[in-house]
Amino acid sequence: MTALVTAATWLWLGMVLAISFLEAPLKFRAPGVDLRTGLAIGRLVFRALNAAEVVLAVVLAVALVVAPAGTTAVASGAAAIALLALQLVAVRPLLARRTAAVLAGEDGPRSKAHLWYVALEVLKVAALVVLGVAVL
Repeated sequence: MTALVTAATWLWLGMVLAISFLEAPLKFRAPGVDLRTGLAIGRLVFRALNAAEVVLAVVLAVALVVAPAGTTAVASGAAAIALLALQLVAVRPLLARRTAAVLAGEDGPRSKAHLWYVALEVLKVAALVVLGVAVL
């Protein structure tokens, strides 16, 4: 079970780092990608990322419950899962509304929800690093 926790943790971390901190900001710098196109792409990419994260979170939760793990592993795994849940329940709906408005051609004030999502993403990365190291 430790191998499963280790693999799921590092896979999850790699996916978050690659998409949230590499792909997401770079797509808006690509020639020809305007805000509406970038948001449309981002909506699809993050929907897929979050679905994969939910699967990995379930795998981790089950593995950490079934197999004995240290306190640090359990706490950091629980933190990563809780942070994902907070992103999905509290922040993603706000981002989805803003994206839908922009795609519909509406102007309006920029949402601070993106900053909250990034802050939670940084905390989730930290929790996954701690978990990954704890199970090595």
